[in-house]
Amino acid sequence: MNRVLVRAVCVALLAPSAASALARAQSSDALRTAADSTLEARTSAVASQLRCPVCQGLSLQDSPAELAQSMRSVVRDQLASGRTPDEVKAYFVSRYGEWILLAPTPHGFNLLAYAIPIIVVVAGGGVIVLAVRRWTATGTITPPESCSAAADDRP
Repeated sequence: MNRVLVRAVCVALLAPSAASALARAQSSDALRTAADSTLEARTSAVASQLRCPVCQGLSLQDSPAELAQSMRSVVRDQLASGRTPDEVKAYFVSRYGEWILLAPTPHGFNLLAYAIPIIVVVAGGGVIVLAVRRWTATGTITPPESCSAAADDRP
């Protein structure tokens, strides 16, 4: 009987501390899960801006290649260690060159990648305006009376 009483007292004394330890573990798990989801979102954002060296038309985020998966883990590790997204991109640029960026930085020769589409659209609009003016200016309209006069001449 004494053993049962001792066990009951131990359980009564340890139950609140066990419950608080369980609550702390659950809250730390929730914080860890939130931190992991934030890290995954940041990793996804940076990986979507970097080109996969294997599937050159895809980003690291979209590529199924093994190299892209290992590069995503490098991105995740660097972000977890406290580096900023710009520092991570600079790391990959130093390794692979500016080609690794899906959107080149708008300076120097890369500025042409941003300027050429605008120039083409403006030039295309100008060609359309000139063509419409030329078509409307050279079109001859026959007056209605000459059409009826030509119809009267027919047998």
